[in-house]
Amino acid sequence: MGTTASGAGATTTSGATAGAAAGGGPAAGGRSGTGGGRPATAVDRPGGADLADPAFWRLPAPARAAAFAELRRLPAPARFGAGQGRGGRDQGFHALVRYADVVEASRTPGVFLSGPGVTTPEPARWVRLLFGDSMVNLDDPRHAQLRRIVSRAFTPRLLSRVEEDIRRVATELVDRVEHERPRDFVNAVAAELPFRVICDMMGIPAEIRRAILDQVNHASEHTGVARPLRERLRTPGRGLRALARMQGMVAALGRERRRRPADDLISALVTADVDGRRLTGRELGAFFSLLLVAGVETTRNALAHGLHLLTVHPGQRALLLGDLDRHLGGAVDEIVRHSTPIIQFRRTLAVDHRLGGPDGPLLRAGEKVVLYYGSANHDETVFADPEAFDITRTPNPHLGFGGGGPHYCLGAHLARQEMKVLYRELFTRLPEARSVGEPELAPSSFDHRVRALRFTF
Repeated sequence: MGTTASGAGATTTSGATAGAAAGGGPAAGGRSGTGGGRPATAVDRPGGADLADPAFWRLPAPARAAAFAELRRLPAPARFGAGQGRGGRDQGFHALVRYADVVEASRTPGVFLSGPGVTTPEPARWVRLLFGDSMVNLDDPRHAQLRRIVSRAFTPRLLSRVEEDIRRVATELVDRVEHERPRDFVNAVAAELPFRVICDMMGIPAEIRRAILDQVNHASEHTGVARPLRERLRTPGRGLRALARMQGMVAALGRERRRRPADDLISALVTADVDGRRLTGRELGAFFSLLLVAGVETTRNALAHGLHLLTVHPGQRALLLGDLDRHLGGAVDEIVRHSTPIIQFRRTLAVDHRLGGPDGPLLRAGEKVVLYYGSANHDETVFADPEAFDITRTPNPHLGFGGGGPHYCLGAHLARQEMKVLYRELFTRLPEARSVGEPELAPSSFDHRVRALRFTF
């Protein structure tokens, strides 16, 4: 498949609610030639690449990778999308494409704010008021408070049961593959595993799961995907209506669990008392949207990319199957690094800030930056031969689950477990499982989405 110009990461996940509604290791490598801290806006874009243009995301993967490699060599972040948007605001942004810069922005939350919105475009104020704020769109102290409530709900008992559920679901899915021989790996396996695991964990009744999945698909199908104007006008509120229906279902479950708690995550979230606080119905809906859209889509895409990468790199596949115990963990992390399921999140500067130190390029308060995780995961100053797919890569400080800091992915452990258990089950029982042809990808600027992947065994 070759490298992609996508990125990874975030909080299990991603900016699901707002995104759907609105349509780390040590840093390496210094910055040279900054001209005594010249403004970042002074840097010209190389080769005509325009990350704000939907046409860029329809380019072949090698072309996008080459453009990001050029951007990483610039002395300061290039600026894209300048111009006046809603309310006369400047909609431009600086592209953070180097590993060190993405880590700095992630781990300096007092300077690089998430509160104005991490998706592009930022969610409208009325949307956030109606649907509630996703954790990814919050700064401290509200973010820390919600994260404490959610973290408290993930009890050892719950986590132990989730691991059992992952093994059970993976076994059932491979059973079905073996007997029914489906042709699309995404629908048959990659999407099913995380969806079923999350529904089991949350305590979603079986009779409404398909309805919820339909709403998830409607809410997220066009996020970051360029569409013709006629198509956008035809169904302008489809994603919002789907989101509203999904959150309504979850809010009703939350009210029921407050009256009659069960042994599931919804009950834990609505009954947990952390500093006198528990999740409200709207907060529960926003968290569930984040968990479902982000947790399902990112793991689904990583699983699909992984099968294809192991198909088109037969030497790495043979190495993995020769000793699963030794190489499976490394393979999962290399799949996440190489394919990086989430392309980007944005931040807003709270104050004037020189990126990388006192001699670095100057970013002004109120300006926007976009963190390109996939570019950071292919930074030559951190990863030797970054375009190579190498399951023995050590160390592998990829940013596939975020760049560190308060928004590091809460579900990183869950995603790794799902991938390891599924691949172990699949390759132990069906060692000839492989993709057929190229994956069908969405030309998205938000996530590295696999719509379909033919496979056989």
